[in-house]
Amino acid sequence: MTAPRPTTPRKVLSRLSLPERTYVADALRTETVGGVLLLAAAVTALLWANIPALHDSYESVSHFHIGPAALGLDLSVAHWAADGLLAIFFFVAGIELKRELVAGDLRDPKAAALPVVAALCGMAVPALVYTVTAVTGGGSLDGWAVPTATDIAFALAVLAVIGTSLPSALRAFLLTLAVVDDLFAILIIAVFFTADLNFAALGGSVAGLLLFWVLLRAGVRGWYVYVPLALVVWALMYNSGIHATVAGVAMGLMLRCHRREGEDRSPGERIEHLVRPLSAGLAVPLFALFSAGVVVSGGALADVFTQPETLGVVLGLVVGKAVGIFGGTWLAARFTRASLSDDLAWADVFAVASLAGIGFTVSLLIDELAFAGDRAMTDQVKAAVLLGSLIAATLATVLLKIRNAKYRQLWAEEERDEDADGVPDVYEEDDPAYHLRLATLYERKAAEHRRIAREKAAARHGLAEVPGGAGEDHHRPA
Repeated sequence: MTAPRPTTPRKVLSRLSLPERTYVADALRTETVGGVLLLAAAVTALLWANIPALHDSYESVSHFHIGPAALGLDLSVAHWAADGLLAIFFFVAGIELKRELVAGDLRDPKAAALPVVAALCGMAVPALVYTVTAVTGGGSLDGWAVPTATDIAFALAVLAVIGTSLPSALRAFLLTLAVVDDLFAILIIAVFFTADLNFAALGGSVAGLLLFWVLLRAGVRGWYVYVPLALVVWALMYNSGIHATVAGVAMGLMLRCHRREGEDRSPGERIEHLVRPLSAGLAVPLFALFSAGVVVSGGALADVFTQPETLGVVLGLVVGKAVGIFGGTWLAARFTRASLSDDLAWADVFAVASLAGIGFTVSLLIDELAFAGDRAMTDQVKAAVLLGSLIAATLATVLLKIRNAKYRQLWAEEERDEDADGVPDVYEEDDPAYHLRLATLYERKAAEHRRIAREKAAARHGLAEVPGGAGEDHHRPA
């Protein structure tokens, strides 16, 4: 009887494949720029709302109504930003999720288990922390979903500001967490924050989505077909009573994200590449500009820690996110019999989990839905989201900085390209041609160093033969 073949234990958070690394690098580059713009928009909103001379103008612009009332779209500027612009954000999130499911790490159930379990625990634990805090303090349970969301753009902006060289595996883990997080966030919005349904509008929206799907499958091309149809679907979804951003994620999930023969990129990847800058650079920052403008004072910040709803949000983001994601990752690794990558430590996972406690865009959106009838509470919870995200960012910065020397070493190893062929060397170490190229390169360098050595030796020998020795006459002009 043959002995069973030993199996190599699966590694979690190991090095990405080259195509996945390229995709992640491109996505994160855009999100990082968008995150910096998001940060700038949030700061602008806070200044605009808190400078007495400007406060009234902020309120006037935010609550200025525009749009056709006959179509049920006479909305304020802030409302357009939340329901309209964020539909673009969720459209990109839908494409990202579809790509992960058919071409990325989530297509393999074993590999998908870790980020999915981590994301679910990273949403369940903050909700539980909020609920316990609210019940203990006798507060409202309406805001349980506020601390469940991670803002990937804001998290990447923090990474850009603190200058940490986080390895691509950890960055990809953070991105995948946020993608799964966004999917469950939109499900929470659709299920728990839908009031009265208008079945006629909902039926029209579903019909529009079916037409969108049929046109895609028929291979019909042209933005002039899809953009007007998308606007109709969005408007009908808005009037149905379901949050309009659901239309965005539904259309994103319909795009084909696997490549066919002869394609460099799938249609989904191509459209995502075009739309992502619009989402990260315009839609999300404008939403932040008209959502983050809360009046903040010393007393208001102190009140965050005294009211159960706001304290629950802060604890959910800072404690719940870190504990949930770290615990979910450990459990997924434990029960799938996988081990952590040799290059990383569990402290790195906890640092990234702390960074995921930055909940901004979707947290603010859920806050506005959860406390829609209470303007004072909405603003207080917004302040709690801002404060909780700031504390989470500070904690993550400290933890990441402690390990930054190790991250720089890993990053340098990932980027090393000695043969200058545009592909990092770590992806070519099993290729004989790579080693032959390096051998030729080193031989050329060795020949050059031998030539230099001969020249130096000859020059030194020549100087030694100068009568009286070289350099004795210190007063001779040069």
